[in-house]
This record gives sequence, structure tokens and C-alpha cells, in this order.
Amino acid sequence: MTMHRTMIVAATVSILAAAPRVSASQQFTKPAPIATVSAPSILDTAGLFQDRAARVGEDVFVSGQPTERGLRWLHEQGVTTVVNLRTPEEMTRNVNFDEPALVAKLGMRYVYLPVRGTGEFPYSPETLAKFAEAVRTASGKVLLHCTIAWRASHLWAAYLIKERGIPVEAALANARAINLMDEHRMGSNGRQPVEDFLDRVLPTLGHPPR
Repeated sequence: MTMHRTMIVAATVSILAAAPRVSASQQFTKPAPIATVSAPSILDTAGLFQDRAARVGEDVFVSGQPTERGLRWLHEQGVTTVVNLRTPEEMTRNVNFDEPALVAKLGMRYVYLPVRGTGEFPYSPETLAKFAEAVRTASGKVLLHCTIAWRASHLWAAYLIKERGIPVEAALANARAINLMDEHRMGSNGRQPVEDFLDRVLPTLGHPPR
């Protein structure tokens, strides 16, 4: 992790720490209103996930690519829905096991929403709506993953803003604590994924607190 990113994460953590305490039983798969989102709990990724993983509230995990062991561990934690944002090419080229097959074998639901910021796999409000539906209809906990939790963090922030009514700055801070990395990533259209998911510009995006 670079010094610049370390400073951003530290600033984000301080913002989240200053926020009101939220019950650990906060559940996103339930219809109850959520006024203040709980700070992510960063997980040990060794042998379980690629690069980054976090738990938010009681029932959502946001992560990089899970391993076979990681998926089995998530099943033990009560995850029943796996949402994958990686493209078919990524899965074929970089994953050495059949993720949909293992998810099915474990009795979990597999929701495939490939995004890459291309014409074929755009970041779109439709993807956000499908993710929100997956969370809403989940029978247990939910995993949202991509490769290193970057795309997943952007979709998570969009979900918090659009579907749960969390203020923009609080949602971005929550996602930054996972792996938003909005200080140096920009799409070809001048917008970042979270903005395309929402189809709106977020003026403070790319300007995290120093």
C-alpha cells in the first residue's frame, strides 16, 4: 500500500470512527430503514480472498476474488447469495476452479452481473437494480465480489446511496474503507463506476479527505 493510499484510508477510518455507533446486528437484507451505515470490518484475506475483504453490518461481505476455501468459509458464515462482477474472460483466464458450480454445490444462489466499463459490460443503473434485488430477496447473507473489491466497492457505494438513502459522503467513506480507490481511477467517459451505476455526477468523488 502506498503512503498516499495509507493516508486516505487513515482519514476515512477517522471519519467512520466519528460517526454514531451502529448496532452490529444491522441487516441489509431486511426492509427496515438504515439511517447510518456501520463501518466495514476488514477481514484477514489469507487463503480466502484476493487482496481485500470486508464485512458490513451483519449480513454483507464485499471482497476480491474468493478462493474455493473462501467460498466454503462464507457458506459456514451463513452466506446464501454470491454476486460476481467479474467478466467471463476474467473468470476463464484467472480463476482455477468453477465458481458457479461450487456455489451451487454448497447450496448458495449465484447472481452473475459482469461489469468492466465497456460497451458489452457497462457500469449501469440496471446492474445496481439487479444487485439491490439480489440483496432484497436473499435468504441469508450476501457476498459481493470482483477481483480486488474495487468494482464491488463502487457498486456498494451506489447501493448505499440509491437504495438505502445513505448520504453521499458517508457512503463514499464506507466504500473507501473497503477498496474504492477513487483518488486515482477514472473511466474513459470521465466518470467513475459509482457515478455510472447511479447515472449522476458526484462532485466530491476523487477528492477524498486528506
